[in-house]
Amino acid sequence: MEERQNSAAKTVSFVMVLTLVGKVLGLYRDRLLAVHYSTGPAANAFFTASRIPRVFFDAVFASAIAACFIPVFSEYLEKKGKPEAVRFASSFLTVIALLTGALTLVGMAFPAPLVALFADYSDPATTALAVSLTRVMFPTVVCSGIAFSLVGVLQAQDHFTAPALMSAVSNLVIILYFFAFDRALGIYGLAGAYLLGWLLQGLIQLPPMARLGFRYRPGLDIRSEGMKKVFALMGPVMVSTWVQPINQAINARFGSRLYEGAGVAALEYASNLYLVIAGTFILSITNVIFPRLSRLTAGGREGEFQETIRQTLRFSLFLVLPMSAGLAAVARPLISLIYGGGKFDGFSTQITACALSWMALGMAGYALQNILSRAYFARQQGRVPLLAGGASILVNLALCGALAEGFSVAGLALASAVSATVYALLLLFPLQRRGEPLLDRSALAGLAKMALAAAGMGLCVSAVLGPLSARLPGGKLGETLALGLCAGLGAALYFALTLLLRVEEAGLALSLVKKGKGR
Repeated sequence: MEERQNSAAKTVSFVMVLTLVGKVLGLYRDRLLAVHYSTGPAANAFFTASRIPRVFFDAVFASAIAACFIPVFSEYLEKKGKPEAVRFASSFLTVIALLTGALTLVGMAFPAPLVALFADYSDPATTALAVSLTRVMFPTVVCSGIAFSLVGVLQAQDHFTAPALMSAVSNLVIILYFFAFDRALGIYGLAGAYLLGWLLQGLIQLPPMARLGFRYRPGLDIRSEGMKKVFALMGPVMVSTWVQPINQAINARFGSRLYEGAGVAALEYASNLYLVIAGTFILSITNVIFPRLSRLTAGGREGEFQETIRQTLRFSLFLVLPMSAGLAAVARPLISLIYGGGKFDGFSTQITACALSWMALGMAGYALQNILSRAYFARQQGRVPLLAGGASILVNLALCGALAEGFSVAGLALASAVSATVYALLLLFPLQRRGEPLLDRSALAGLAKMALAAAGMGLCVSAVLGPLSARLPGGKLGETLALGLCAGLGAALYFALTLLLRVEEAGLALSLVKKGKGR
């Protein structure tokens, strides 16, 4: 048992490092975009155009691949053997290619009504540019569909390296574009660079697929048992996984009415940075545990299934809560350090930092919803995530309508945070009620202590940041030193407080450190 846990921990750590590399490159990519285009009309049009195909893919196909394909493919591997699993995967890949191809043709033919749905710019030139860029970028749907289908095959067989490298590869292409071609080709060339990056994400999956013995077999058997299961799961699962992309689209539409459209770019920059910090950790864990949960379900090992979820929840929240509080405390210098410079001025820094600080409050909900939704999907159950996702979208829409005018970008970010928390709670309560005490009284007491320690740490870091920054050099060096010192202080203080409050995870972490030193 200990050996299996160590192996899983090593896999998560390795995937996390690769994911972190991709996310850091993504941050640098966004910095280059901010320096070149800031929160101006070109950036706003580009973000709208890139969001539209991404939302359509995330809403329609990402759910089918991540939540429907992997459990069924794992079941085939477990019960029917690899040849049948490969045959099923080939049929699935054909279906995805045909559907994404059809959606791409429709999107390229009618970009104007899509832009009108996703944004409400007062400037007609910004709208026209968004329409043109949408037509250029819509083929990313096909590239995404094929790439993520191949990722599903690899992850179901515990191969995580190539999938974790996808982001790094595409971001390197875009970074190279900024240095070599942006001055000559401008925003249209940037759209082409994004498209090329997505194409390469699929191509890098092919060598490991070949090593694992996967050979694509052209054919379309939609009447097979596996395809019927995927189609049965796809409906409710699709709606439940719409939450994040649809909520982001809702927030962006309201943001297009703020600061002459600059709210779109501010929310995008803040969200990208938020997902680097939260997603690197959370998605690394969920990408590793989901195939394992699917295999445990297929093998009927319910006890191990529940214990895996329980441990993952507590460990994740132990780390996510201080990340949330710390991010809210240092949002402004962090935004200035990463995006500041060039055309990204003080106003852009202010509105982006405001969005990030309020967005950070939803990090615990983001973690819980990603982990708990995998528990439902691994069991091939979609009804609860369907209802929870729909409720979350309605909450976000209502809060955006109520808060956007009075609180601007802060209100939209807060709506996003509340929506994520509501979604997580609506996933948790049914599991608790039906006799799966993922968070019993002891766990809830521990979480309360973690939250108290995180809040205390956040307040202390916020109080120290101002005086500390005043005593440090100005510019990027001073911001880097201030953030580094605040991060070190915050981590030490949180760990000390959780030890003082006798949080179980803190004691376990301390014993592991002592054990490592003893060796």
